[in-house]
Amino acid sequence: MLSSTIVPKSEDAVASLVAAAAAQGEKLAIEGNGSKRALLRPVQATRTVSLRGLSGITLYHPTELIISARAGTPLPEIEAALAEKGQHLIAEPPDLAALFGASRPATIGGIVATNLSGPRRIAWGAMRDHVMGIRAVNGKGEIFRSGGRVLKNVTGLDLCKLLTGSHGTLGVITEVTLKVLPAPKATGTVSIRVASLEQGIAALSAGLGSPFSVTGAALLPEGEGAIAHLRIEDFEESVAYRCGKLRDDMARFGEASITMDTQPLWQGIRDAEPLGAEPDDAIWRVSVQPSAAPGVVAALRAAGGTKFLLDWGGGLVWAAAQASEAAHQAVVAAAAAAQGTYTLFRAPEALRGSVAVLPEEMPALAAIARRVKAVMDPAGLLNPGRMRAGQ
Repeated sequence: MLSSTIVPKSEDAVASLVAAAAAQGEKLAIEGNGSKRALLRPVQATRTVSLRGLSGITLYHPTELIISARAGTPLPEIEAALAEKGQHLIAEPPDLAALFGASRPATIGGIVATNLSGPRRIAWGAMRDHVMGIRAVNGKGEIFRSGGRVLKNVTGLDLCKLLTGSHGTLGVITEVTLKVLPAPKATGTVSIRVASLEQGIAALSAGLGSPFSVTGAALLPEGEGAIAHLRIEDFEESVAYRCGKLRDDMARFGEASITMDTQPLWQGIRDAEPLGAEPDDAIWRVSVQPSAAPGVVAALRAAGGTKFLLDWGGGLVWAAAQASEAAHQAVVAAAAAAQGTYTLFRAPEALRGSVAVLPEEMPALAAIARRVKAVMDPAGLLNPGRMRAGQ
């Protein structure tokens, strides 16, 4: 049970706070705006440190394609600043406020700490691939930085990738520097109505393998069939031409059509809206080879799951069902059978606290993780229990 929330106003204040907690052996929950508290396991800590007091863009050079911001900066503020210059965040991070029932928007530090990416990941990589620099405080209260504010930098160990996706368990991120790119002028989508998930995966794979630079590939189940969506982004004339060619290629899989100005569609896919999850549902994400996705869906349907969304060419399966340990074990078994991984993405606290929300690591990787944790947060003060019980 978290009894209080502290909102430091500077990086030095964060360092002093963590150092004092280390001296007293006090466990700390680390968050931005708290928009993803229901993600993974409940944190076992007595106080919360919110980074929302560390806010604001500290550097933006549009011509250099670089932006730096304090960790507590709301994501919409960064997106608005980039949009003014015709640029965007490459990894297309999702807005999951509705999914988690959050009242405040996500912060850039929270997005980096969780390594969340949207549909564009299939073409341009994950959030961690675009983090150029990080400033953070380790579990001993020491300030450190990694990377830099230019595209070409060599600074030794790449702690940026280590902290991205660590869910605040290795350090308190205080500032991030990201590579950005020009935003597309137009978006078009080729949609193919297919008879089965297998046929839909084949259509997505063919689209991604085509020469038309597809930047989004999602499959929305519909009864026994599905609708495959393939996105193309660029300037308007190019998008229209390439969509036409892609539609002709995709006609062999089913009825194909073109829709322009489809940004709302992809924002919905980014934010998992087509999943249709109810407020009390548990939500999982299963990462598998695309060819294995239909088998995962079939196994989960047999176990009572009825809501699905496939992104990343079929490599990411979103699933929602009534929250129960039986449903969770069905997801675990389906992921294992497909040689994939799973994440219990959202669930009531009782379920998140009683099951493994992530697969167990292989012994060699677990040993490395323990050694890294011993260096970064030797007393285990930061977000204890977030990813695995007792860690």
